[in-house]
Amino acid sequence: MDERFNGIKKFESKIWLSSPTMHGDELKWVTDAIDKNWVSTVGENINEAERLVQEMVGRKYAVGLSSGTAALHLAIRLAGEKLYGPQPANVGTLSGKKVFCSDMTFDATVNPVAYEGGEAVFIDTEADSWNMDPEALEKAFELYPDVKLIVIAYLYGTPGKIKEIRAIADKHGALIVEDAAESFGASYEGVQTGKFGDYSVISFNGNKIITGSAGGMFLTDSLSDCHKVRKLSTQAREDASWYQHEELGYNYRMSNIVAGVIRGQLPYLKEHIEAKKAIYYRYKEGLKDLPVSMNPIPDNTDPNYWLSCMIIDREALCPQVRSEKEVLYKSEPGKSCPSEILEALSYFNAEGRPIWKPMHMQPMYRNNIFITVQGIMRGRSNAYINEGTSVDVGADIFERGLCLPSDNKMTEEEQSVVIDIIHRCFR
Repeated sequence: MDERFNGIKKFESKIWLSSPTMHGDELKWVTDAIDKNWVSTVGENINEAERLVQEMVGRKYAVGLSSGTAALHLAIRLAGEKLYGPQPANVGTLSGKKVFCSDMTFDATVNPVAYEGGEAVFIDTEADSWNMDPEALEKAFELYPDVKLIVIAYLYGTPGKIKEIRAIADKHGALIVEDAAESFGASYEGVQTGKFGDYSVISFNGNKIITGSAGGMFLTDSLSDCHKVRKLSTQAREDASWYQHEELGYNYRMSNIVAGVIRGQLPYLKEHIEAKKAIYYRYKEGLKDLPVSMNPIPDNTDPNYWLSCMIIDREALCPQVRSEKEVLYKSEPGKSCPSEILEALSYFNAEGRPIWKPMHMQPMYRNNIFITVQGIMRGRSNAYINEGTSVDVGADIFERGLCLPSDNKMTEEEQSVVIDIIHRCFR
């Protein structure tokens, strides 16, 4: 690194973006499962984890599955069957149907639409929360009034404008699959995320605020849909003494071992959120003299602060060019860019990450329809800026934003060094 960083020592132990925080109870319940020889996809840990999650979120039913992606897939399949009826196994329940999807998210949110033969139509992001823009969604319904399914994700633990989106969905008779994978424990107007969708999903991946090393939950208020997901997740075996199969199923059920880790983690959700919140506000205070801002927190939301993110003011952005896999930037005094900051953090043994690259910019989805408040755009690979206003909001956030080290085991002293590194990038 150059002389701007003189005097800073590399962290002896890596500062992670967001790693698991264990408390000891996890081992208790995993050991209990092993001692009782319940190590497969049934057992007390699964039952208890499901009960705790449905009570915490406020849903009637929860089904433990192998991942958040598995839960999304089954949610989207059920929505397709409810809207369009069962389809042959080689066709998919959304065959040829358009589905309105969050644009700025991890691809696990939208890939299940393709699994079921549907066509994702990406809805641009709004700047207030970095989630789906209700105004762009309304524009989408003007253009495609026959669409009946919306898949919405919440970014980095902050709820989107779900009340407005729910009203739009109800007006057009559409179902909502709510991807709350990143926002477990967050609330909108006092209501927990995971409660707003016709079907909702949370994740217990290794970097989430509550982890099982893997795992996810499907949430619903319908007993019949709960039973359907349990059946589909165990290869859709019929109630017969032999192995009888009448529809396509999957090996998606949660392990009782994974559920033991989750069961041990769940009592610490509020503690984890408080630690993440403290990290966010230390960044906000420590970076206030730079031409940057933190990921926005709308007034009517209470996030779980899973990841603290930062966006650089446009006039303070140094030149940066990204190809599909490589990046070039030119450092300038008083300016910086996400690539420079991430490179500096990595050099000193701290992990950051770019903002999710919007789905409409991904090679596999670049020909899909993308809708902004102005209308349809296709094949967009860079932010479209018009007279200082971003038409393609998600691409603009991707260009200027980054995720900062947000591990709740990071000490205040370590975070102060991270903040110092960021300051020096702008010298």
